[in-house]
This record gives sequence, structure tokens and C-alpha cells, in this order.
Amino acid sequence: MKITPVILCGGSGTRLWPLSRQSFPKQFVPLVGNKSLLTLTLDRVAWSGTPPLCVAADEHRFLVADAIESGGHGGTLLLEPAARNTAAAMALATLQALRDGDDSGLLLFCPADHHIPDAVAFADTVKQGAPAAQAGAIVTFGVVPSFPSTAYGYIAQGEARADGSRRVARFIEKPAAEAAQALLLQGDVLWNAGIFLASAATLKAALQRHANDIWSACEQAMSAPKEETVGRCRFVRPAAEPFLACRSQSIDYAVMEPHDDVAVVPFQGQWSDVGSWNAVADLAPADGNGNRVQGQGHALRAANTFIHAPHRPVVALGTHDLLIIDTPDALLVAQRDHAEQVKDVVAHLAKSDVPQAAAHRRVARPWGWYDSIDTGARFQVKRIGVKPGASLSLQKHHHRAEHWIVVKGTAEVTRGQEVFLLSENQSTYIPIGEVHRLHNPGKMELEMIEVQSGAYLGEDDIVRLEDIYGREPKPQTAK
Repeated sequence: MKITPVILCGGSGTRLWPLSRQSFPKQFVPLVGNKSLLTLTLDRVAWSGTPPLCVAADEHRFLVADAIESGGHGGTLLLEPAARNTAAAMALATLQALRDGDDSGLLLFCPADHHIPDAVAFADTVKQGAPAAQAGAIVTFGVVPSFPSTAYGYIAQGEARADGSRRVARFIEKPAAEAAQALLLQGDVLWNAGIFLASAATLKAALQRHANDIWSACEQAMSAPKEETVGRCRFVRPAAEPFLACRSQSIDYAVMEPHDDVAVVPFQGQWSDVGSWNAVADLAPADGNGNRVQGQGHALRAANTFIHAPHRPVVALGTHDLLIIDTPDALLVAQRDHAEQVKDVVAHLAKSDVPQAAAHRRVARPWGWYDSIDTGARFQVKRIGVKPGASLSLQKHHHRAEHWIVVKGTAEVTRGQEVFLLSENQSTYIPIGEVHRLHNPGKMELEMIEVQSGAYLGEDDIVRLEDIYGREPKPQTAK
């Protein structure tokens, strides 16, 4: 039986600020063993042998493509014009599967931001659900609860089915603490992991029956999508106008709760949706006082304190029940029992027009990244990393000049009519208004320091003339 993994890459991860931000959400952040949750998800479903189908925001397309290609995978990226929750995302994926002629196989829907260490146990559990899915049920996979969590919804299991699964008696909203305790005591409940297995035909019929307006909007959006291939990835862009008219609703409310043929298979292994800093802390080993440290943290005379400090030494002295999250441009210190309210901090910062609410100092680009090291009156200093074989756009600036200093690798520089190479410790100057391009011709990452000087240094002072990544050849908000 062919099983196609569908990775749902949406979500902003605001409860993991300041590491997760709108421009670089938690599924792309290297949280576990220097790997991102998306990379771990792709690795976890590789056993299917079928290239994944990823549903993601257009602004994150190259982050997803990098994760796919760095793991040696190929795949299809469905790029949503806007976030419309999981019902629309799953409808788009179902329509794409039908466009690709996959009406007899099964679709395995997995969120990109979950952590499941035991990939073999997960694969075995999915295979246990395949007979029910082949028989026409929508199969969900519930996690055997290990404590009375108030952060997860629950699934009450019903009677056994002949295919080895159980019927879903009901879905239960995230409960209060006492209700969660009562659920565990009554037994036969599972955490709702939001992982589903079904055929495209089953999902089409269920969406048409329970959320036909969502299905119709997505069907119009997918009637003539734009497609292009970049590297090993196929980008599919639904039409924006009909998709923007689609209402936003989760698949749980839109389909699962009213549907009469939903089966559940328990998953016995470790699982986390990594939905808060407490969940991230639990991934690290604890010392004798319950302190957990990632990176260069030091906990002295402290208890139950979590420190995330990848960039510099961070010391917690005499603290109790704290979360300390350090990044180059923002610091979070919070009581552990306030972990679920971090999203309110993001809303407060956004309302106050604090740029760190949405964007990191280090910014990912399709060709690599840049990091704004220092800024002053009429100057800005950046570190720039360019992937092997990648190029920035052919561009010019109206208001600034640039000095480039290569510190690692080799740069091929286009400056006006000249094309020349720079190696480590060599530099060049790009005058105001000069057409230029930076290319990495080597097999290792190119890293350079860029010093910008001029009357205006905004990222929108770019006239893009040519671009290999399909971005518009006009002034943009990115290099």
C-alpha cells in the first residue's frame, strides 16, 4: 500500500518566542540534536519510500526546500497564499494527490513541529492503522497519556473494530487540571496528536459532506495552480483569490468531530508537540536539582531552572522555577508556570512595533543567510553566508555603497562589466548605483563581512535586475 507523507508546515510557534518567530517558526529551528523538527519529521516518514508533500506558507518555501534537500529527499511543496488552518491545508493536499493520480493510496498527515524519538514505533503504529484507512475510515493516532496534561485535547476510545483499531467515541477539548485528572482515572483516553491517515477519496467525501465551502474554495484555488521546479522540489502555487476567500477552521472542528467513521490507533511511544518552553525543557536531561541546560548555561544554587544559551555564557544563580531563553537580539525570563502565556508577550511586542516580535537578527534567504551585526548613523555591518553554488540577485542600490570582505570560501563578484574572484582576506568595493552580484562557485559555504554606508540603508533600497529564485525583478524588501 502506497502511503504518501503530507507534512503540515504551518504555524507560528509564538509560545517558543524568542527562538521561534513569524519569519522563522519553531518547525525550522534546530531544537533537537542540532536538527529542526521539520527535518526530524521528514526523517521519521522516510520509511514510506514516497516523496513527501509539504503544505507551507509561500514565505517559508525555501526553508522547507532546504530541509527536504539537505536530507536527500525530493518532494512537492504546496504554497498557501495565506494561513487558513488545517482543514484548508488538508483539502489542498487531497486535491494535489488527486491531480497526481493518487486516488488509491493513503495520505499520512503529520504536523512538522512534533517530536517523536522512536521512528520505528511510529511507523509500526501507522501500519496498524492502514487496514482501517483502506476500508474507508479516517484514522487518527492518539498518544497514551503519561500525565494529566491541560495543554492537549483528548480522544475517548469506543468499541473495537474488526480491523484492529478502535472507534472514536468523542473528541474532548483541552481540559482544566481537575478534568484532566478525571479523564486519566476513567481510562480509555488518549492525547489528540493531530496525525491522520486516510485515502484521498475518503477525505474528499468527508470535506464535501461537512465543510463543502472549504472544499469548494480550495478546489477553485487548485483548478489551475502555477508550478515550477527548483532543484529536487516542485513548487505548486494555488490561485490566491479563491483561497483567500476560504474560511479558517481546524480539521478537528470541520470534519473529525461531526464525521461518523473515525478510527483511532494508540501510540505507545514518546511524543511531544513541543508547544511550550516547558516541553522544550523536558527534552533536556535534568541535574539533581531539576535544572536543565542547553548550550553555555550554568545553574548555580538553582532549582528547576531551564537555560537555553547557544551563543554566550548565561548564569542563573539562586533561581527557582525559571525559564531563561537567550538569543542574540532578545532575552526571555519567565516563571515556568507562565510558559503558555509567552504568546501574549509576542502580541504585546508586536503592538509596540518591536521588530524582534516577528523577525530574527539573522535572516534566512534562498541563497543562504545574513546577520545584522551592528548599525549606526549612516552605516550597517552584516555577516553574509552563501550556500555552495548559490547566487544573490543581480542588483543595484540608489542610496548606499558596500565594502565586501571574504572571511571563508571563495566569492565570484560581478561589478559592472567586471567578473572576478575573491578568496579569504580579500575585499572589494561596490559604489552607489553600481550593478553587482555575489556568487559562491565553491563546494563550501562562502562567508563574508559586508559594510554598508550611505544616507539610507533600508532593505527596500534594492533594484533587483535578475534573480534565479523567481523573485520579482523590482525593488523588494529582501536582498
